Amino acid sequence: MAGRHYSITGNPRPRSPILLFTLSLLALSILFYIFSVATSPRAVPIRTSQNPNVDYSFVDSLEKFLTSDPHRPRADPASLASESDVKKLDDLVWKRETQRLYHDTSPLPSAIRVYVYEMPAKFTYDLLWLFRNTDLIAPESERVLKHVVRVRRQEDADLFYIPFFTTISFFLLEKQQCKALYREALKWVTDQPAWNRSEGRDHILPVHHPWSFKSVRRYMKNAIWLLPDMDSTGNWYKPGQVSLEKDLILPYVPNLDFCDATCLSENQSKRSTLLFFRGRLKRNAGGKIRAKLVAELSGAKDVVIQEGSAGEAGKAAAQSGMRRSVFCLSPAGDTPSSARLFDAIVSGCIPVIVSDELELPFEGILDYRKIALFVSSSDAVQPGSLLTYLKSVSPAQIRETQTNLAKYSRHFLYSHPAQLMGPEDLVWRMMAGKLVNVKLHTRRSQRVVKESRRLCTCDCKRANVTGPDH
Repeated sequence: MAGRHYSITGNPRPRSPILLFTLSLLALSILFYIFSVATSPRAVPIRTSQNPNVDYSFVDSLEKFLTSDPHRPRADPASLASESDVKKLDDLVWKRETQRLYHDTSPLPSAIRVYVYEMPAKFTYDLLWLFRNTDLIAPESERVLKHVVRVRRQEDADLFYIPFFTTISFFLLEKQQCKALYREALKWVTDQPAWNRSEGRDHILPVHHPWSFKSVRRYMKNAIWLLPDMDSTGNWYKPGQVSLEKDLILPYVPNLDFCDATCLSENQSKRSTLLFFRGRLKRNAGGKIRAKLVAELSGAKDVVIQEGSAGEAGKAAAQSGMRRSVFCLSPAGDTPSSARLFDAIVSGCIPVIVSDELELPFEGILDYRKIALFVSSSDAVQPGSLLTYLKSVSPAQIRETQTNLAKYSRHFLYSHPAQLMGPEDLVWRMMAGKLVNVKLHTRRSQRVVKESRRLCTCDCKRANVTGPDH
């Protein structure tokens, strides 16, 4: 699938500016569906000495899943939920929550309970045959993460996952076919009693790409979206559709091989380049900063700026460059995020982030100031400013940051089975933090009277500004 993307009639769909991430995040959305783990289809399986049984590739798992389980899954019934259906589910949920509130004596918080909709195969299983990108349902004996469980009754669930692969359909179907499928999926989900009970606030929806699901997603803006980015400029998402309070940003799957402790030690003395960047030098929208940075940095001593290329040769050049550099430039692309941030992290190269509107995955848990430098766009393009700043970083601070990078890498390595403090684990830890607020707004929406100014939004937020002083 690398390079070109076809509809089922053979006509190419437009190539995405963040295609590699789209492929990566598709894997994680399927993880939610089956409570297992996936990673980039281009990755080679990696087993480290610390985790010899951990697989960082899902290509083989895809084949096994599709060939060993050829039967289409049964689907939950799809009929317009009546008021009595919603009330019945609401009463059952109240009974369950009351029991937990007064009779659960455990000193530890209980596991997050997730109901995964069993949608018709055309929304899920059939798409996997078009785009072979999934993983196995991990047996209980192999599961490391115990603080999230799949439940079979809706009244037992804290959250509901919608396993509709919005971007597979975007890339593989004709435009009108895709829009029709989106409308069908929308109707199927919004007809469910659980959706109507909460108006979608406790539902999780993967939106892997800024273009996917675009024609209907305004109707699902209350749901928790799994996002590649959170562009606040209005180029990709409409005002009020996304917010840090509601949604969750997930990391790119690194496109480069993980540089483990042995690799880091071997490359330490080889890091002779001060600053490295390899990628597309001209981008649209927020990525225009790249051309300005190229003009400022080209020809500077100990700085390597290269136009990127696809394929194994391009990957090898990027990997070699990052492992030979102290700092790796991570500017905005067409959207504020860039795959290079996560490539740099797993390569042990200190990221220099020049992206003023960037929001980062798991920032409620991880402190990126310990592994990266943040420079505002206006400062970065001032003549000599960026290099002067990098040269002022002391050797002691560099060593400390590199040590932290080695520790943080585990948070961005998708694996099978999922590992504690890996990205899958951090997803659910972040979800747990949203649960109280989800229930608050669900219950509030159920009891307000029609004259009330009922909508409480977080649309008016201070713009995110990054820089050395922030």
